[in-house]
Amino acid sequence: MTSIARTVVATGASSAFEKVQYNATTHSVSILPLDLADLRTVKSFAQQTLDNVKRDELDILFLNAGMNKAAKGPGVHGSPWCEAYVVNHLCKLNAIGISARINSGRSTDRLDTTAQHYLTHLLREKLVASHSRVIVVSSGLIRAVKEDSIKSFPSNLKADSGADGFAIYHATKFIQFLGAHWWRRQLGSAATVLAVSPGLVVGTGLGRHLDEQPNLDNLPDKLNVEEGAKNLLRGFDQSDLPEDPEQIFLTSWGEWWAKDVYGLSLDKGLQDQWCPSKEDIEKEAGIASNL
Repeated sequence: MTSIARTVVATGASSAFEKVQYNATTHSVSILPLDLADLRTVKSFAQQTLDNVKRDELDILFLNAGMNKAAKGPGVHGSPWCEAYVVNHLCKLNAIGISARINSGRSTDRLDTTAQHYLTHLLREKLVASHSRVIVVSSGLIRAVKEDSIKSFPSNLKADSGADGFAIYHATKFIQFLGAHWWRRQLGSAATVLAVSPGLVVGTGLGRHLDEQPNLDNLPDKLNVEEGAKNLLRGFDQSDLPEDPEQIFLTSWGEWWAKDVYGLSLDKGLQDQWCPSKEDIEKEAGIASNL
């Protein structure tokens, strides 16, 4: 098989890639600096990504946002929202670009990045042109959100609301899943949108902002980072997609959840409420609309 270039743009700490062993003659690594909670740097990153990809296809957009932090203190960069909402839904980004040459049947570009709603807006045209796969890293904890708790989202997710980290995490991951449904509707047949759960993974640092660290030693279903990563990677090439377009949640054990498990998230009005337009996001953040 002919060796064809595949570009991977991945998020994560730069120190992790310093430990990766790879053939420098066929692979290259570049770093794109980014502030996790600053929408302006999200926009800058999106432009750098498009500049790097150029005319090639963007094969996969991998949205791996995750922060578990109470809504205490002012919003970052003047945002009226708590940091976890900005990170988990609007813009979490910490990007490392990896350009790799591997054996493949066609030329592809795989954008592997922690981002959310705003980044997807910025890359929308490229996603459509490339018939990309958009993968949202989700969580089974979305089941903890009930109808009554949804009513408290507007107040709890405000900066300095005092809501605890777990309540914020459940809410923002649910809203992130609303975004997956919303983008599936917006992109239609031009792209594939999936939500994938890694399982209960320990050792990721997700809870580092919590005042009290939960004891995970005796949890029977816990997974290490490598096991969780394999579960996420399953979504990259999963081919047995359900016929029902609303059945988009792939579990950590490789099965598709029935829609009644996440019935509340199928409310299109709720999806629209929590998925602002690119223009509305930029207006609220005071960002010039030129991308």
